[in-house]
Amino acid sequence: ATTAPGGGQPGKIQSAPVRSGQQVYADNRDLTVLSPVGAGAEVIADGSVHIYGPLRGRALAGAQGNEQARIFCREFHAELVAIAGHYRVLEDIPSDLRGKAVQVWLEDQQLKIAALD
Repeated sequence: ATTAPGGGQPGKIQSAPVRSGQQVYADNRDLTVLSPVGAGAEVIADGSVHIYGPLRGRALAGAQGNEQARIFCREFHAELVAIAGHYRVLEDIPSDLRGKAVQVWLEDQQLKIAALD
């Protein structure tokens, strides 16, 4: 039997800014980042990723293949976003979403990005 992502343990909270070259990983749980994720930085979770500051680096959710994982971001400038290995880079992201609050999810093996109203 497989346990649900998170396995009952609380998500990991990252309160300090994630700077270029740093990587923050939440093993088998969600990751909540309360500060900016700088360009060249990486935030990775086996569950979902929630970012309450600007995202300028890379965010990867569902790192162990969880296709239900999502990325939520308050200010979207990502270099790359990925869910369960499906990814999009900045050049492939509609420019009207930049700087907006967005969510990223997987639907029919396609990565979707939409503004949160």
